[in-house]
Amino acid sequence: MLRVRYRPAWAAATMSTQRLRNEDYHDYSSTDVSPDESPSEGLNNFSSSGSYQRFGESNSTTWFQTLIHLLKSNIGTGLLGLPLAVKNAGILMGPLSLLVMGIVAVHCMGILVKCAHHFCHRLNKSFVDYGDTVMYGLESSPSSWLRNHAHWGRHIVDFFLIVTQLGFCCVYFVFLAENFKQVIEAANATTNDCHSNETVILTPTMDSRLYMLTFLPFLVLLVFIRNLRVLSVFSLLANVSMLVSLVMIYQFIVQRIPDPSRLPLVASWKTYPLFFGTAIFAFEGIGMVLPLENKMKDPRKFPLILYVGMAIITALYISLGSLGYLQFGANIQGSITLNLPNCWLYQSVKLLYSFGIFFTYALQFYVPAEIIVPFFVSRVPEHCELVVDLFVRTMLVCLTSSLQQMSGPLLVLPQHLIQCPKLPTGHHCPGATEKEGT
Repeated sequence: MLRVRYRPAWAAATMSTQRLRNEDYHDYSSTDVSPDESPSEGLNNFSSSGSYQRFGESNSTTWFQTLIHLLKSNIGTGLLGLPLAVKNAGILMGPLSLLVMGIVAVHCMGILVKCAHHFCHRLNKSFVDYGDTVMYGLESSPSSWLRNHAHWGRHIVDFFLIVTQLGFCCVYFVFLAENFKQVIEAANATTNDCHSNETVILTPTMDSRLYMLTFLPFLVLLVFIRNLRVLSVFSLLANVSMLVSLVMIYQFIVQRIPDPSRLPLVASWKTYPLFFGTAIFAFEGIGMVLPLENKMKDPRKFPLILYVGMAIITALYISLGSLGYLQFGANIQGSITLNLPNCWLYQSVKLLYSFGIFFTYALQFYVPAEIIVPFFVSRVPEHCELVVDLFVRTMLVCLTSSLQQMSGPLLVLPQHLIQCPKLPTGHHCPGATEKEGT
């Protein structure tokens, strides 16, 4: 492993916006050097106080592996809540808002990558991360105050990246625990008949917190994988399982869609913030943009991969959100899987999607680990680095589990929502109670 030290910040200068827009793409990645340097100079000039990068062609990813990671990092638990989000915005306002948010997200991702390329070229660096990009951007500001406090920009960005990405990991813990709990408790009443609309009597099992503890050791082993190239195999498996589950969901919601004229085109503005929060949560992959680009064998292909991948993701968001709301209307639940019939075919949707979320955990965990782990590894002797690396990763996974358990079942929906799956007919199950789940 190559260890480097942070170089002093370069002298402040005003960055030309037009130059940044017109600048040609330069092939600078974590595995390559700038054309003005020798390979050894390129590695020695690589500097980042918060990075923990490994060099070598074997660690680089192909364009296909990068696309798989990009799709996987944006398709998570937030996707299943988009039909309810569309309900909170309206059948017209919801899809239009999702389209605008998708365009803005892609635009911001593109600006981020261009800024990173600009500073790589300007400073002859092989790689800059989020913190570097913000810090160098502030140092090029005409404001002397911003230039003098540029390092705070780095710390703020790193802090919010850690909070955001570990927050996603906390949600994944809850999603895994609750979905398996629901499937197991409803197993005795689950049949092969997907057309019945009977009340499901759940068989109580262990608390959801115990399910989280069951997944804990497996997730710890998963985050020990520190190579994006290796993780691409798991991302591919996750994408396949989630693709199958989404095909099954689409197959159900496109059948006998009710008359949409009864649905409001624009919902109350009081519920629009709920839509906005759910939609923002769905676009959860922006934290992976620079790490993915920097690990590519041929980073020149990344802009095309970004635009193609985000176009697919935005189309998926809009179609599932709109069709889900059209199918279930006012009866749509917090997760569209809760509206599916209680038969083994559609119960398998929960299991397949949970399988995909399990492997997505490692991908979302990658960003905060690359910020936090080097802080501790750089302070121990070289022969202890691996042990400290794995220990810190283990503690971070335990933290995402314990935070959710200490805060209570914040994301657990009322148990009656899974006792009475609602079919397109809109019939309600008799005897459903308002008992909260634990």
